[in-house]
Amino acid sequence: MNDLITRLRAAVGASNVLTEGDLSAYEMDWRKRAQGKALAVVRPASTGEVAAVVRACAEAGISIVPQGGNTGMVVGSTPDASGRQVVLSLTRMNRIRGIDAGNLTVTVDAGCVLQNVQEAAEAAGFLFPLSLAAEGSCTIGGNLGTNAGGTQVVRYGNTRDLCLGLEVVNAQGEVWEGLSGLRKDNTGYDLRDLFIGSEGTLGVITGATLKLYPLPKATLTAWAAVPSMDAALQLLGLAHRHLGAGLTGFEVMGQFALSLVVRHMPQLRVPFQAESPYGVLLETSDQESEEHARGQFERLLEVALEEGCATDAVVAENIAQARALWNVREHIPLAQAEEGLNIKHDISIPVSKIPAFCAETDALLQREIAGVRLVNFGHMGDGNLHYNVQAPEGGDMQAFLRDQEERVNTLVYDQVQRFGGSISAEHGIGTLKAEKLPHYKSPVALQMMQAVKKALDPQNIMNPGKVLG
Repeated sequence: MNDLITRLRAAVGASNVLTEGDLSAYEMDWRKRAQGKALAVVRPASTGEVAAVVRACAEAGISIVPQGGNTGMVVGSTPDASGRQVVLSLTRMNRIRGIDAGNLTVTVDAGCVLQNVQEAAEAAGFLFPLSLAAEGSCTIGGNLGTNAGGTQVVRYGNTRDLCLGLEVVNAQGEVWEGLSGLRKDNTGYDLRDLFIGSEGTLGVITGATLKLYPLPKATLTAWAAVPSMDAALQLLGLAHRHLGAGLTGFEVMGQFALSLVVRHMPQLRVPFQAESPYGVLLETSDQESEEHARGQFERLLEVALEEGCATDAVVAENIAQARALWNVREHIPLAQAEEGLNIKHDISIPVSKIPAFCAETDALLQREIAGVRLVNFGHMGDGNLHYNVQAPEGGDMQAFLRDQEERVNTLVYDQVQRFGGSISAEHGIGTLKAEKLPHYKSPVALQMMQAVKKALDPQNIMNPGKVLG
């Protein structure tokens, strides 16, 4: 191992090979569900350095765990406990390589923090629409590795839909230079899409060319109180008809989820929380004018009130009010953490089936586990729910997690499968769901995935144990 450490230091500089001291920021996942032990944490500053690190590890037979901001939810970017894995942290690779205004693209290092990419695009007069709660710390490489979603998927799609090209170091330490800004390239297999969503198991993403959009003339936010999940679905249909492509966000939040924000973040004002079973947060973007956007929005809400799918509504009058509404939505996970241990599910269901899924699964869980509390919220516009299960109030939360997590997961995932959904919508599989995947994925699909893994990473050194177990 000393020879490998010597080679790694030669590749990236001795100060960027960490082997001693507190490495928990790299070895522990964000939710503190697991902590491993790294042989070393290596921090390259360029694609060439990444390639040199991968070659050295491949020759030594040492596996690599690529890591960005380490903000993942499924223990996908932390090492195992063996002490024989190298954590490859890309946070020093944080350059905005260039903006092509004519092509509406930006090319960036994989270690760029998402918020920095958003700000660079805005400074140049453009929008990079990927937006999620961890945008101040997550990195583009991690977003691509997990095919992150966020709040604007209903209009712009997942990270996959926002990427035109990649630069990747493969498992042999070779560099694939695929940073094309082409929107049409029909020359064989789409290698880009193999690496997006692969969670570092096929290679290391080191750079990306991403789509940009013109900045909208106006962006408006509204909050609607809705009496049921069926009503939320009806409101979503009205929003599509009235706003068309202008609908950029549609978030649904259950009353209990919002009550946790009221309890633990009293500085945040939650509209209509006490009297409404659900809240819906809507966002529209308009290329014409704020007046035009407001007129469309207000007409939508008038119709929703007339038809009964909304019982009350408020439109933000300025950016500060809009930010305040979004803060409520974004603080639900933090409020849930303050409430105590919980079981998280990042699922997707065909949008039309969401009301039936929630009604049946809510009843099932409450029947099977007395006192269980359901924290249901998420991106209803694209069918993605964070369907979380909180321990009964006043109970032993550690015991609940220990005794009930497997049972709760099985109940929820069986329901997801029955409704034609997916057990992972935007967080990935990591190690947390790797054992579950064979139960809910087609055997043929798994065989094809395993064949791709074996072909691209025959030594199994790229993030082993993740996704395919």
